Amino acid sequence: MATTETTESTGAKGGHESGAFPPLDSSSFPSQLFWLVIFFGALYFLMSRLVLPKLGAILATRKAQIDGDMARAQALKDETEAAVRHYEKALGDAKANANDIARDTKSKVTSEIDGEQATLDGALAKKIKDAEARVAKAKAKAMESVEAIAGESAADIVSSLTGGKTTKAAVAKAIAASKG
Repeated sequence: MATTETTESTGAKGGHESGAFPPLDSSSFPSQLFWLVIFFGALYFLMSRLVLPKLGAILATRKAQIDGDMARAQALKDETEAAVRHYEKALGDAKANANDIARDTKSKVTSEIDGEQATLDGALAKKIKDAEARVAKAKAKAMESVEAIAGESAADIVSSLTGGKTTKAAVAKAIAASKG
């Protein structure tokens, strides 16, 4: 029984007669509700008038900055794509121009080569004709010498075989008869 007396005496010394936990004591509910409403009202006022507008402004600023950055990035992307298209077009034009220049140069060089070749062919044909004429002339001269040498050789052979002398006129007559 000593423990119950101590508990009751402790409760009596603290000033509370019922011994219930004060926030759960139904007799203090009206004052607790009053202060609850006051503090939540003050908290709502502070949040709605001071904190939330600042947060809203910060969020709006961030959203505007992000939207601006996105718009700028899109503009740069569009500009880059346009530059790439322009570059590709310029590259295609340059290739076509280079092909045209190469074709024109090839055509010019081919025509120059054909002209030079025709000139050289003409000069070569003339040289060949001149050379053939010289060869024919040299051949005719050589043939005249051959006939004279053949006549002399024939005369020498006949005189050594027959032991007599033959005349040049007889040899020339015999050679002319053998020709035709």
